[in-house]
Formats: sequence, C-alpha cells, structure tokens
Amino acid sequence: MSNKLKVLVLGGGGREHALAWAVTKSARVGEVVCAPGNGGIANVARCVPVDVTNLQAMLAVVLQEQPGLTVVGPEVPLALGLVDELERRNLRVFGPTRAAAELESSKAFAKDFMRENNIPTAAYAVCETLNQALAQLNGFALPVVVKADGLAAGKGVVICNTRQEAETAITEMFDGTLLGAAAQRVVLEEFLTGEELSFFAVCDGKHAVPLAGAQDHKRVGEGDTGPNTGGMGAYSTDALLPDALRSWLTANVAQRVVDGMAAEHTPFKGILFCGIMMVPRPGGTVQPMVLEFNTRFGDPETQALMLRLESDVIDIFDASIDGTADQLQVKMKPGASVCVIAASGGYPGAYASGKAIEGLAANTGKLAASEVMVFHSGTAVKDGAMVTAGGRVLGVTAAAPDLRAALDAAYQRLSEISFEGMQYRRDIGWRALAAQKS
Repeated sequence: MSNKLKVLVLGGGGREHALAWAVTKSARVGEVVCAPGNGGIANVARCVPVDVTNLQAMLAVVLQEQPGLTVVGPEVPLALGLVDELERRNLRVFGPTRAAAELESSKAFAKDFMRENNIPTAAYAVCETLNQALAQLNGFALPVVVKADGLAAGKGVVICNTRQEAETAITEMFDGTLLGAAAQRVVLEEFLTGEELSFFAVCDGKHAVPLAGAQDHKRVGEGDTGPNTGGMGAYSTDALLPDALRSWLTANVAQRVVDGMAAEHTPFKGILFCGIMMVPRPGGTVQPMVLEFNTRFGDPETQALMLRLESDVIDIFDASIDGTADQLQVKMKPGASVCVIAASGGYPGAYASGKAIEGLAANTGKLAASEVMVFHSGTAVKDGAMVTAGGRVLGVTAAAPDLRAALDAAYQRLSEISFEGMQYRRDIGWRALAAQKS
C-alpha cells in the first residue's frame, strides 16, 4: 500500500490546471484527481464530473474519492461552505470557511472590515436601497466605482465616468438587469488611479506569509482598453514586489486581515489574494491601497506563479492547514513568468464553443526545457479532438530569466496554436517593459 498522497483539486479552469500540474511535481503525491477538470487537465489528473455550484454534489465526490487533501480552486464552493462541511468530517482541505470567505463574497463586509482594521482602502458607501445609493452618489467625485455586493464572476464592478452612467449602473444592479439577479446591497467607491498589483499571502489562521506578486491584465483590448474580463494575461517578476513593499503589504494588509478575522472568531486559512492599487501621492511617493480581497488563487496569475514556484506546493497547503505558515520558506524561481490568455472570439460578450484547436500536440502537459506550458482554461475533448469550451480557452505560460525572454517564449508558442475566432493581447507586461526603457 503506497503512503503517497491522493490529492483532489476542485475546479475546471486554467488556475486548476496550473495547481494540478504543480501538485503532480510533488514527490509526496501518488495520484491527482480533478473535479470537474477539462480537456487539458485530463493530461495531468484523472477527471471526474461535478457541478461546482452544488454543495451536495461536491461533497459526494470528496466522500467517494477519499483524498488525503482537497484543494478548492474557485470562489463559489468556498462561499457555499464546502470547507466547513469537510472540516466537520475531519477531512483535510485547503481554503477558508464560508465565514472567512466573506472577505470575497461580500464587498460590503470587506470594506467595513478594512475600515475597522485600519487597512488602507478607498472611501466608500454601502447602500441598501436605490434611493439611498442615488443620494450617496452626491458625495463622490467622478469617475465613481459602483459594485454589486455579492459574487458576480468579475461582472459586478462598473467604473462610471458620468452621473448618468452611475445612476444607470446602480439602477440595473438593484433591479437585476445587470447581473440577472437583484443586488441586495450596492457599494459606491472612490475611483483610484495607479498601477495594479496582485499580492498573494499564505495564511494559517494566525500568520500571513508572502507568496509572490503578479500583475493581471483585466481589459480585453491592448493598452488596457475595452470591457473588463476575467483576465487576459498576467506576469510575475521580482521587480513587482521589492523587499520593502513585500514587508509593508504583509504587515499592513495580510497580517491585519488574519488578526482581524481571528478576533471575529472566523480564522482565515488558505490563500489571501490582495488586489492592490499603487496610488501616486504628492512628492513622488506611492500609497498601496486595497481594491478587493479574493480568498483563493487568482486566474490567470496562478498560471504564472506556479511556473516560478520552486517550493513543494503540498508543503504550502499543509502549512496553511496545520497552522505552521510561519515556518514556511517559500522559494520562487528568480526572473520572470508570464501567462497570455487565448480567448474565444466575442469574449467577454457572447461567443461560440466547440471550435477545433490546432497546434497543441507539442505540449502534452509536461514542462519542456524551454519552460513553456499551455494551461487549459476552457477546453473539452470531442470525438477525440480538443475543442474550445469557454470564453477563456488557453493560458500560454512561460518562465525565463527576464520578462522579455518569457514574453518571447510565450508568444512564440502562441503563434503555433490556432482556433476559429482566437483573440489574445499582444501587449502583456507592457507597463513593465515601458518602465525598463525609461
């Protein structure tokens, strides 16, 4: 009987492909299962079907598979309380409880929590009625940010440049037009400008330990134009997170979250993803401000981070579960990594699925010497061929000694891949490249 670990990764996107791939690299792991997985994840894990919006269905899969460790990828299972159900049964699971995940599942909770725990964030107002929101709008300069309170799959945030746009967004959130269901609360927020940074910390209920930083590219068009998406690409470099900034964010954001949640008797365990805006201040200084928290790994940042991670990812999961994160020595490969998303034509709006994907044969899921991986976000196998099955289809990911080399490797691999309507941004990392030239 093998003493090696069986790991279940829950989810079916690019983030889960990257996590499952990282798990397979651990010498401690004997089998990897992914539920529901996708066409590409099937190369590195045994995939079993499940609806990740159905708590009982997910619970049934875990109880049937009996893994030694369950890793929760997406936010919905966390908000539904899957971790609570597994912990109640004394099963090992990586991720926060339902109460701790409220940092992501309720923007109103997160904003109030930041104010109470002295975590720097934009001025805001939580509104429970349409009339209250319209009245509060008078207190905000334009542009203003309007946010639906709950989970909205990246669609619940609208940046409004005019009063009319703001009134429309508020109205459509409260009446259900925008998201398909009426928002119970809407958050109005001061608009911040600056460079965005995704900061990740490993948390164990008592300690917050920095993992790495990355920068996402949320808009569909080059030069950060067009509508927001789930993320069109990301990069991670040492330069994004200098030592002083890493220490400041750990002490003033991540550790304050852990301490504050512990004080509320809802200890936070798992990955804390801090969406940071680096806001320029007079005199040339920069003030990091928290835009939002996610209570799980980001997508597509995870694809870039897993390619740089030298530590055994299982050690990270264990430390979070066991309360020993303060003993972790997280090692990241020096240099840079990038992930470029190949998306379906029409995304983030309506798009067609089932398009045949060409050019994947050179990448079966094993890391080549050139350190390029193609992670699958939305794919399926149909009649023996790989086809598109989502808005974001592939995450072409590369690691190299510097950003330019990583980008060149990713775009070279991307040039070999095609499917009808494929779109991708050709300027991932453009801000960092421009800063290097200046």
